[in-house]
Amino acid sequence: MVHIKRIVLDVLKPHNPNALDFTTTIAEKVPGCKIRLTVAAMDEKTETVLLIIEGEQMSFNVITEVINSLGGSIHSIDEVEVENGPLEHETP
Repeated sequence: MVHIKRIVLDVLKPHNPNALDFTTTIAEKVPGCKIRLTVAAMDEKTETVLLIIEGEQMSFNVITEVINSLGGSIHSIDEVEVENGPLEHETP
């Protein structure tokens, strides 16, 4: 089964929520993840951020839904790392 291990997203978000609240909310919905947010650009109403999310088994759909619910939108997937592990019924 293929698992997303790391994804780097270019995201446009409003100033509110701030970076801490934005990443905390994503982390609450993606258990076991580690998130790094870097502000790349800022204008009067929005911020362009680079969002790096790492974890064992992340759902891109969940990540997208949370970002959208916070008023953000994904501009691009800039980097991705996936792993094809053993099938669930197989033992490693």
